[in-house]
Order: sequence, then structure tokens, then C-alpha cells
Amino acid sequence: MAKGKSGHIAVPFLVTIFIGLIIVGGIAYGAYRYFGLGKQEEPTEPIPRAIDEVTSEDNHTMLLVLDVPEKRCPPTFVLMHSMPLKKEIVFIGIPSNTIALIDDKQMSIGGCYESGGPASAEDFITKVFGLEIDKYMKFNADAAKKIYDIFGDVTYPVNADIAGFQNDGSSQLLNSDQALTFVTYTMFKDGESERAFTAATFLSSMVNQTDGKYLADNMDNNFGIIINMIESDVTSADYKDHKAALKHMFENGKSISSAVSLDGTISGDDFIPSEKFIGDLKEKFAETKSAE
Repeated sequence: MAKGKSGHIAVPFLVTIFIGLIIVGGIAYGAYRYFGLGKQEEPTEPIPRAIDEVTSEDNHTMLLVLDVPEKRCPPTFVLMHSMPLKKEIVFIGIPSNTIALIDDKQMSIGGCYESGGPASAEDFITKVFGLEIDKYMKFNADAAKKIYDIFGDVTYPVNADIAGFQNDGSSQLLNSDQALTFVTYTMFKDGESERAFTAATFLSSMVNQTDGKYLADNMDNNFGIIINMIESDVTSADYKDHKAALKHMFENGKSISSAVSLDGTISGDDFIPSEKFIGDLKEKFAETKSAE
């Protein structure tokens, strides 16, 4: 009898303990949640950068193409690598007769451009030099001269037998018409390789000699004029995103621009880039990205 009675008492006793644990546990859980314990952090949205903040995100590489068939000149190709945070611009002229093996097939930048426009020329540069190009701008004669007018006349040493120029290597002040004539001159001693480097160094001089403050103050108006005169994949949104950085670069930089000569070999009518130069260029761009 005693054992049976103990069993009946044990069951209600265990149930009471179980209910008590539930109540106590509920109270503890409520307090736990009330005080924020165990609360999972919601993923936070990335903090957008300030509108006027200049960062490495503003760096970009652009292909500039001057196509003036009325000058009986091949297209002119110049890469412009801009680093607003460092207040630097590097121009690299690429000869229009540059050739390379791509997928076991010999191709040229001029041929790619003729068949597929600036986008195909970009693809050629990316495959040959390993450089990523963000945007392109293609200029005709009127657009090029407008750019020269915006930046102002350029003093540049001319050593070419062109009518109206002093062919003695002396520095001469060139207006927009003269500038266009000079960079589309096809009789340089070293052919297209010299012309490409001349175009790059001329652009570098043009940037360094301009009034940066004036350029920055009139950037909105000038962008609106130029973008409607050229063929480009640059959009108004692109300009808005990078405007503050560009203004910062032109307002605060001094002698911000330089030009790089494309090393290689002239073989008949073709130009073959140096493998060492291509490797050095890739390394230089990689250093620029890592330093950012």
C-alpha cells in the first residue's frame, strides 16, 4: 500500500515541477528578449560616400579616338588613365598600325576599329595589354578643335615639315586648327609610333598648360557641349558621379599630366609592342590599384 501511494504522489509532483519550469523559462526568455540579449544583428546597408568625397573609385581609364578621314590620316588612339585622388593623368599613345596575335590570329587595332568601332578597339587593347578600359570618346575634327579651344592654345616644340610651322624643334603656340593639323600629320620620321606618342605628349601639355580653376568652374557647361558633339558611352550619370573628383584634380593639381611612350619594334608597315613594355605597363597599373 505504501508503494502505491508514493507513485500517485510522484506524478502530480513531477507535473508541478514541469509546469513551474515552463513558467520560469517563459519569464526568463521574456527578460532575455526584453533586454535585447540574443538579438541577431540586421545586416546594415553600406554607407554611401559623401558627394564631394574623392576616392580610388573615381579612377578610370578611357580610350580617346580621333577620327578625321578628311585629313587622310589613320585614326589616332590614346589611352587616358585618370587618378583624381592622386591628381594624376597618364596618356599612352597607341599606334594605329599596332599588331598582335590574338587567339592565334594576327590582328591590328586599326583593323579592329574599322570593323567594329571603338568597342572593338577597346577589346584589342584589353587582350593585348591586359588593361581594362571603362569608357571611350570618339572625336571628329569639330569636336577635337572644340576641346583644344576649351583648354586653350598650347605651346609645344614642333619638329615637322608642315606648312605654316617652324620646322626647327622650337616651342610654338598652336591654336585649335594648328593643333589638329599637327596631331594628324602622317609624315613623322618614325611613322605612326611617333605620331601616337606626339598625340599623347600634346594632350599632356594641353592639360598641364590649362587654367585648372577656370576649367573646373566651367565643367558643367563644357561637358554638355562636348558630349553632344562626340560618340561616346559616357553618360550624364557617369559625369555626375565623378564631377567632384575631376574638379578636385584640376583645382588642386599642378602639372598633373604625363605621357608614356609605347615601346616596340617597327616592322615594315606594322608596329609590334614590346613584351617587356606590356609587362611593365601591367605591373604599373597593378601598383596603382594596390596603392589605392
